[in-house]
Amino acid sequence: MDKKRHLLFIIGTAWMIDALDVALLSFIMPLIKNEWAIGSTELGLAAAVTSIGMIIGSIVCGKLADKYGRKNIIIGTLLVFSLGNLALIFAPNILWFMVIRFITGIGLGGELPVAATIIADNYTGTKRSQMLLLADSFWAYGWILASLISFLIIPRFGWRAAVALAALFAFYALALRKHLPNEPGNKKSHEGTFKELLSSKHRSRLIVLSIMWFIVMLTYYGIFLWLPTVLTMRGFSIVNSLGYTLIMSIAQLPGYYLAAYLMNKMSRKKILAIYLLGTLISSFVFGFGTNVALILVAGAFMSFFDLGAWGTLISLTPAQFPEKIRGTAMGTAQAVGRVGATVGPFLVGWLFDFKLGISVIFSVFAVLLIIAIVVLLIGVKDNLEDEY
Repeated sequence: MDKKRHLLFIIGTAWMIDALDVALLSFIMPLIKNEWAIGSTELGLAAAVTSIGMIIGSIVCGKLADKYGRKNIIIGTLLVFSLGNLALIFAPNILWFMVIRFITGIGLGGELPVAATIIADNYTGTKRSQMLLLADSFWAYGWILASLISFLIIPRFGWRAAVALAALFAFYALALRKHLPNEPGNKKSHEGTFKELLSSKHRSRLIVLSIMWFIVMLTYYGIFLWLPTVLTMRGFSIVNSLGYTLIMSIAQLPGYYLAAYLMNKMSRKKILAIYLLGTLISSFVFGFGTNVALILVAGAFMSFFDLGAWGTLISLTPAQFPEKIRGTAMGTAQAVGRVGATVGPFLVGWLFDFKLGISVIFSVFAVLLIIAIVVLLIGVKDNLEDEY
């Protein structure tokens, strides 16, 4: 395996482990709801607390990656995540569950911005965009892995065994990270400041991308963390929900690969607009659909388009900033996105507690996606190559 593909494989594990964690949490939510007899709002808060930790991790680790080097920080984030999942096995109640998830979230939130920055540092032009998107495609493999674990392990051994298995995968990825390429010894020369990031040259770009991340993450986490619960509410057994989620996870892969192929054909702005529109239409159909087959197909297309949009946004963001502030910029934009990821699951639980239907909730998501498309069309330059 050549060095570039080796780097892609190593960094891709960051997305895979992150997705494994998020997906397992979505499967665990209905189980802890019954085990600890908690309401939907409290359950949404338990899901959202991870994102609160991610907000802190994104900002802090992005800045530290510019200051102390990408390699040191990404290894540290994975270690925090791994130890957090080991501790989660012993959580006795919902309070401790949330405390541990908060700490775990710091590692998760710091990992992806730094991982994307490493890819952006090692590629240029269209190839950089494609490699960022392909690295993000490992997210789908994390979901597939989580679906299999949830289908095969949780029914027999419980959710704690699944969490333990996730921690083992993370320790394996930690060993892989030791093979990351060495960085220049003078890391200080790449250290920018928040003041520079917020200067007139970069501020408008940061604001636009942060809005995009906020909406993409809010809709993604709001939809997919609750999806097994929503499917169960619509009459599916938990086994059928897991089996369907496996199909949906596989549906993500062609979404990523098609977007990577289109990078040579059109600008990322057009690709992202197409994928956001596809997410809007498919989520609207899912929310209002009454026919079982229609709901299943809409869910698969929702997965296809939503993850493709996420991957395209990943390919767009870090390359919009110079190397010395790239980690800080990526971490800040994703931290704003993590606010959306925090709001999304809690908002869904809160709306359910107010007895609002699934169609109303997905209408809210549709409106937000329309806003994202408008911001994209107005605020992002339609260029094929990056300035940096």
